[in-house]
Amino acid sequence: MNTIKLCAGKAVDIASAWETLRSEAARVATEEPTLTPLVHDVILSRDSLAAALGARLARRLARVDMPRDAMEPLLTGVFEAHPGIVHAASRDLLAMFQRDPACFSLLEPLLFFKGFLALTTYRVAHQLWLDDRRWLALYFQSVASEAFAVDIHPAARIGCGILLDHATSFVVGETAIIEDDVSILHEVTLGGTGKDSGDRHPIIRSGVLLGAGAKILGRVEIGTGAKVGAGSVVLADVAPHHTVAGVPAVVVGVSKEENPANEMNQTLDCAGHI
Repeated sequence: MNTIKLCAGKAVDIASAWETLRSEAARVATEEPTLTPLVHDVILSRDSLAAALGARLARRLARVDMPRDAMEPLLTGVFEAHPGIVHAASRDLLAMFQRDPACFSLLEPLLFFKGFLALTTYRVAHQLWLDDRRWLALYFQSVASEAFAVDIHPAARIGCGILLDHATSFVVGETAIIEDDVSILHEVTLGGTGKDSGDRHPIIRSGVLLGAGAKILGRVEIGTGAKVGAGSVVLADVAPHHTVAGVPAVVVGVSKEENPANEMNQTLDCAGHI
């Protein structure tokens, strides 16, 4: 198996991203006063992106069994102790802003996109899992599933620059791996095929585009720059830069784009394929 590359791309200027978020929040407070309490609490009253992420997630995830005054310092503490998580979240924000034509602001995913919030919650849970705080990691998996209709096992390995668009019903199993710069639509499942233990979930290489409703089952590998058509069921490896579709999925073409995840072209590239 080729080396797995997670968060291996260019570094994000977090200070610049934070200043952009603050500027956009100030504009929201001016243009839409009804939202002033939200943007003040999450952005304008904070001194770092780590604190803002902690505040936003705490607002969405707090429960009777872990109220906000307990959850927020826990979350913020994880972000501050592990700046790599903040960097990953910054790359996710940029991916959503750059690839989603409906996204007109860097602030929009932080405030409103459950795909971004679910991914960021996963990143916290994954760190807790690595720190052997597994009960707490599973707790965050559970509350994120309730809040965002997204279920990502905290042991899964996910890179940076992920666009999780719409996000509803996205499911990721324990041993799944998603490399950097992948775009994923709603209702995608990265699942196993039974009760086998060990590595039993898919590997998604960088640059891949997974269409809505795609089900990828077992330890199959979706190669770099490949595309999986909406509603497909993938049970075998997909070669790099190939497009598959159907139930079960078969090759229908070769990707026209070097990096389908960036282009978000969900056509099937069937022309000229034999």
